[in-house]
Amino acid sequence: MKLFSIVKVAVLALPLVLVSCKSHKKITTDNTVKKTVVKKGDLISSVWDNAQTGRFLTSKVKFSMEVGPQKLTLTGNLKMRRQDVIRLQLMAFGFVEAGRIELTKEYVLIMDRINKQYIKVPWISVDFLRNSGINFNTIQSLFWNELFVPEDGNFDKPKEKGSGPYSVMESGDDMILSLESSKLDYSWLVKKNTAHIGMTNIQYRDKVNGVSQLNWNYEDFKLLNKTMFPYKQVITLNTSGKEVKLGMTLSHIGSDTEWEPRTEISNKYREVSVDEIIRRFMSL
Repeated sequence: MKLFSIVKVAVLALPLVLVSCKSHKKITTDNTVKKTVVKKGDLISSVWDNAQTGRFLTSKVKFSMEVGPQKLTLTGNLKMRRQDVIRLQLMAFGFVEAGRIELTKEYVLIMDRINKQYIKVPWISVDFLRNSGINFNTIQSLFWNELFVPEDGNFDKPKEKGSGPYSVMESGDDMILSLESSKLDYSWLVKKNTAHIGMTNIQYRDKVNGVSQLNWNYEDFKLLNKTMFPYKQVITLNTSGKEVKLGMTLSHIGSDTEWEPRTEISNKYREVSVDEIIRRFMSL
């Protein structure tokens, strides 16, 4: 299969495999772990205070994609409207839109512009998303570099500073916030001196497929509005022994509001199934 085809299918399948991945890396503590000397409430409040306050974020994006030994760089756009939509547009040759991923509270839309096909399904229709409790709010928090309370529809800052069910440990220059549920373990690696989230890790326990996990790393923090924001995000996942690594480097970040938040699908496009997209990815 041609390199472009490999990358295209992998990127289009990305939102469908976020929690069906096995990774080598997870947040662990070092030998200096001890009970925190930083007050739990103060730390968590500081993390919440670092969150962006704007409703819109738009950006040019440089994508670096690695699928096994194959590597490619693409450009594109990221458009987000808080509590409404996340859209990734992937460009071929710098000016032709090859693919589009659109996530809303209601559905997951994946468009293959080259072959004029798409899938559009509610979150509950994707088995591993439904079973794991991953939803739009979770993905939104990952893109916005924010702390969140899993499986809770209210992702606003707690009314009382420092409130929340998080456990806190100290590890060298970092703090580790963690939460556990029946199937998922969540961890946030937080810099002690800045309260910035450096990495979010989600582990999913499945009786059949074992332990899977997702690592979402944040780098190159720069001032955006009144707080710092990561201009580089690196997502690493493995599924069935195939590693996929997506890097997103943002530039020309703004808060453009002049764009349609929903994609209209032409009748020239053919609808395909989630299973078909996943089969293509698994066959690479």
